[in-house]
Order: sequence, then structure tokens, then C-alpha cells
Amino acid sequence: MKKKIVSVLLGADLNCYSVARAFHEKYGARSYAFGKYAVGETQNSEIVKFTAIPDLGKSEVLCKTLMEFAEKHKDSELYLTACTDEYEEAVIANREALGKFYFCPCASAELADRLISKEAFYAMCEEHSLPYPQTLIFKSNSDTALLENLGFDYPIIVKPSSSIEYWRHPFESMKKVYTAQTPEEAKKIISAIYDAGYGGSIILQELIVGGEDAMHVLTTYSDKNAKVRAACMGHVLLGEHTPRGLGNHVAIVTERHAETEQRLISFLENIGYTGFANFDIIKDERNGTFKILEMNLRQGRSNYYVTAAGINIAELMVRDNRDAFSSECTIGKEEIFWHTVPKKIIYKYIKDENLKSRIKWLVAHGKESTSLFYKEDLFSNPLRAAYVFIHNIRYYKKFRIYG
Repeated sequence: MKKKIVSVLLGADLNCYSVARAFHEKYGARSYAFGKYAVGETQNSEIVKFTAIPDLGKSEVLCKTLMEFAEKHKDSELYLTACTDEYEEAVIANREALGKFYFCPCASAELADRLISKEAFYAMCEEHSLPYPQTLIFKSNSDTALLENLGFDYPIIVKPSSSIEYWRHPFESMKKVYTAQTPEEAKKIISAIYDAGYGGSIILQELIVGGEDAMHVLTTYSDKNAKVRAACMGHVLLGEHTPRGLGNHVAIVTERHAETEQRLISFLENIGYTGFANFDIIKDERNGTFKILEMNLRQGRSNYYVTAAGINIAELMVRDNRDAFSSECTIGKEEIFWHTVPKKIIYKYIKDENLKSRIKWLVAHGKESTSLFYKEDLFSNPLRAAYVFIHNIRYYKKFRIYG
């Protein structure tokens, strides 16, 4: 008799709720989430029980919390999923100890170190012939002469090489990614990042011209033998516009791009990667090339688009743990429109009329999904229903303020 499946999540946001929903949809399993503070997405829920632990960012606290939970549920089949970069780093660092109690698919520490650093990741892209935007590495705040002679034109993208270290040093004007119009503006951005305490390198990258709908995303799952078992690509229609939310997807339509999918599947298998991966990709309209911007060593915040397209991400982990995969890699082929903001906002900001018509057709034919509108968690749960309603309404204000 198989043990009861129990999902344990590290995080509290939309990513966390989406994984919890996948476990509940497939197995009827309730998830238990731990995070440093409460977030609305995982509050008043029937499918995930959240516990706030302010010091969870400390490795010893995280491990103690998980070990105590495992002891209380030792008769269950435990699945551990990290929902932020910080928690993923902690799970990777403690993979051997945690793996005795949890199934927690993730990369080895050695490989993760190379992939987490954008500087090292782009070197791997070069080695494996993966296309990416023209890039230079800024290593010191005194290296300002480089800003005057990049070899590509302004405006440029400026972003820290290590997102994990960067977010540990907050400052008032902090953003996930910056756009600098001039060398002077680039210098100001870089100085603010270093003055806050960040000590890593900074990426200077050509800006690929195009709207938000030039962005794409690929989510993959590699089993414990480093074979890619699932891949689902999406066309990003819209992202958040708040400074700290830039880069977070709020609307995606699944879309096949077989050449790019296969390139990245081969890359992952060649480097021996295990667990979820999430690639940010941009289409360069000058030549139609899909260029890789970065790789996250976990499922993305928008991961429910994969489950909605017929590839339940919880099932991938369970099948891996139970050695129940077939020999084929499952590719996301069902066209689904996923979103987490009201459709009126999406229709307003999509400039491509053909793309807008395509989305409306999907809606009309019932091929639409959102993470939070889960009837099993809304019916007979007025507090949850009220939160989801208010959550949606707030987006109108956010987009009105930040355009």
C-alpha cells in the first residue's frame, strides 16, 4: 500500500500556491508551506496550510523546521519544493541531509554554483552554442571606462549576476532589472547596487527591441537520472509593471517552438541537470532568433500554465520518485491562456491585434486558466473568495500607477 502523499513547500507566494494546487488536483493532497512571512496567496486556504517562521532564511532554522516536520509525518511520502531562489539554494546546500526524508529534486551544489551566477551561465551558453544577447561583465565599481565602450548601443539592460545575493541588500530604488539610457545612468544604477552592499559582478547586456510579448518562457523537469521528462513553452503576453515585480509574468499562452525546446532539452541533459528549470527567453525580431536571458533552478512563479496545459507538475515529481516514467519526454502541446490579472488589463496592454484575437478565441472556447480561481478552494470559503476578488481589483490600481 502506497504511503500518503504530503507536499511541503518553502515560500508563500503565487508559485507556492500553484504547486499546492497541482498536488491537490492530482492527489487530493493538502500542502504545508513555510516562509518568513505571510503572503495573501497562501492565506485562508483549504489546500495549503502556511506557517510563518521569521528566521527561516537561516539554514539551521530551515533544516530544523523540515526535520521536525518529517519526524511528525514519517509514515507519509514527503515531497519538498522550494518556491524562491533563496530557499532553492538552501535545499541544494542541504540536499543530502534532506533527501533522507524528502523527495526534493534539485541540481547538485557544484552545478548549481555555475548556473545561479549569470556570468557563469552565459559562459555555459557560449560553450553549448546557446544564443543569448550581447553581454559584458562589470566586475568593479571602479571599472566605469567600460560603460563608454560596450561594443553595442544604449539603452542597455543592467542586472546583478547573482540575484540571491542582490536581494539580500535592499535599497529604496531597487528593481529586478534596470534599463540605462546612457553611460551616466548606468553608472548611477551600478553605484546604487554596490553601495547597498552587493559584492558580485553586474551584467551589462544589449536591449533586444520589442514589446513585452517578445518574451517567452520554457519550464522543464529533469528526472533523478538527468533525463528531461517534460517541457512546456509559453509566450508571455504581459508582465508586472511594479518596480520590484518587473520580470514576473502575469499572462501566458502556451506555444510550441520545437527547435528552441530541443536545444534546451539537449543542454540540460548534457550538463547532467536534475529537477525543475525555468528559462526566460526573448525573441529577437531582427532575425527571429530566440535568445536565452537567464535560467532559474526551480519552477517559475507562473508554473501553473504548465499544469493547465496538461502536464501536472506534482505528478512529475511523484512519478520520478516512484520510477514510473515512460521512455518519452512529454511536450506541452495544448494551447491554454493562463493569467493572474483581470482580462481587461491584458486586452488593454496587448498591442498585437492578432495575438489579442487569439486570446479572446481561447477564452470563448474555455481554454483559459488562472492559478487562484480554484473552485475547490473558493466554494464555502468566503474569506478566500474575498481575498481573490480584492487581489484582482488591486491590479487595476497597480497598472494605472505604473503603466
